[in-house]
Amino acid sequence: MSTDFQQARQSLGARLREMRTEAGMTTRQLAERCGWPHSKVSKLENGRQTAAHTDLDTWTRATGHPEALGELKGRLRGLETTYRSWRRQLAAGHRAVQELNVAQEREAEHIRLFEPAIVPGIFQTPQYARCVLADVSERHGTARDVEAGVRARMRRQDVLYEPGHSIEAVIWEAALYVARCAPADMAAQLDRLVGLIGLKSVRLGVVPLGKRLKVSPKHGFWIIDDGLVVADTWNAEMWLDTAEDVALYVKVWEHLAGAALYGADARRLITRARASLDLA
Repeated sequence: MSTDFQQARQSLGARLREMRTEAGMTTRQLAERCGWPHSKVSKLENGRQTAAHTDLDTWTRATGHPEALGELKGRLRGLETTYRSWRRQLAAGHRAVQELNVAQEREAEHIRLFEPAIVPGIFQTPQYARCVLADVSERHGTARDVEAGVRARMRRQDVLYEPGHSIEAVIWEAALYVARCAPADMAAQLDRLVGLIGLKSVRLGVVPLGKRLKVSPKHGFWIIDDGLVVADTWNAEMWLDTAEDVALYVKVWEHLAGAALYGADARRLITRARASLDLA
């Protein structure tokens, strides 16, 4: 199942492809005329990259369709701020949502994220993820393909061990104490976080509860390659890719990252949370 955002991006890509073929050009010919790598044309046409306004201007001129610029920019504006209902996304189950995350994170080179009350999905153990996804299904009354969702979520972790990916994660200390699963499973999850400290592709920080902050940790969000923000709320995700919105979230993230502890200090906070668990 495609999300509303992805469907709209693919529709825009199909329109771009139509204009190229009408102009009698191959993807390589268009790339040369625009001064782009061939891969960019392919990604735009297949809905795997969001076009910038300048890209649309270049495309319409290169294909001889300057009159289409207004139409294309209208479509792009519809993508720039997109509300994606969780209930609609989960109508076909968790697996489809997680597979979209797998593809998105595999394409990304640099991810910055903040989570105030949950362990980031890309770091979750199977037991922790199972409890989270089951709770989500119950809350929204959607398909309960929890096991398929867990398997897909575990595949997201492949990028942690592949070259070319960098993940800077900041979590609020409160997330270490929110009991999303049984104590023994929480202990395993916290052990997993400790194991990520020092991993080449990951920089994990924990913001102490008593740290003075200039922003309130209202909700989790991910910044993908400085071009897209995915902000999570109870009922929906917001996908934001205007320069203004991305810049605001980068500013917030940088403040939170600056307040976080890393390395041995982060390990100490995680270990303290683990010691508080009742494992008797």
